[in-house]
Amino acid sequence: MNTKIALLVLAVLVSLSAHTADAQQPAKVYHIGVPSPRAGIEPRHEVFRHRLRELGYVESQTVVIEWRFWEGKPDRLNEFAAELVRLNVDVIFGDATPTIQAAKKATTTIPIVMIAAADPAESGLVASLERPGGNITGLTSVSSALIGKRLELAKEIIPQLSRVGVLLDPDYPTVASTWKETENAASSLGLKLQTLEVRSISDFENAFGAATTTTTQALIHSSDTVIVNGRKRIAELAVKHRLPAVYNDTQFIDAGGLMSLGADPLDLSRRAADFVGKILKGAKPADLPMERPTKFELVINTKVAQQIELPIPQSVLNRADKVMK
Repeated sequence: MNTKIALLVLAVLVSLSAHTADAQQPAKVYHIGVPSPRAGIEPRHEVFRHRLRELGYVESQTVVIEWRFWEGKPDRLNEFAAELVRLNVDVIFGDATPTIQAAKKATTTIPIVMIAAADPAESGLVASLERPGGNITGLTSVSSALIGKRLELAKEIIPQLSRVGVLLDPDYPTVASTWKETENAASSLGLKLQTLEVRSISDFENAFGAATTTTTQALIHSSDTVIVNGRKRIAELAVKHRLPAVYNDTQFIDAGGLMSLGADPLDLSRRAADFVGKILKGAKPADLPMERPTKFELVINTKVAQQIELPIPQSVLNRADKVMK
């Protein structure tokens, strides 16, 4: 009987010891690589981090985010992409087409989650939105599909509109498809286009000068890295030259722009974190269909409208999701 009790006690002690050992095993720490075209942590980054925390991925505890700010310099971007691959991060997240292209070139095995402004299937980043294939998935903001709506909006606030300037970087990977969409939309509205080429922020002043000397009446833009990085300067020059601009997203309004129509970038960042969470739990990018925006916003800054002496029709104000005064 004593032998049986001794064996039972021993079994209990062994079991408790095993449980204690399991409890002491450190939780896996995941590494997420984030090569960003802009310097510093921005609101969209904070939303991404917050959503990760909600999913249980807490920085310095269960996840480490490897930030790499390439600031619009392709050589630095390629170097950072290769560096993240050498670090063997668990996922790479990027929200600019050059970022995804560099990451795709650097690895075919590490999962990549993207937010793309253009059609990623058309640009060759994925096989299709429904079946991405390979190691890339995420979201597309389909901003090109809204080009016509932005031109219609410009025509509504400027009834006599006939000439629109298009701010773009001619070297950006998706510029050809964006320009085609813009030409088609402008033609259907009877509008003439003027290309305003910029390759760096130092080109902005000359571009706006060219717009005003050729009687350009309104401005739209493509979602190129140099343009997004220089949004504050663009907004300043648009006010200086009294040039009404319809921007692609609310980041430009926060920088002092007149109005924007596009996908909510913060909502996209939050949903991108969901993709990352699924992958860290074992999902394969090839099995995760890409998603489109579910939330679009028309935001108008009436203070800027007053500065450039542009009356905004009440019908437009009534449709706005947000009016800033």
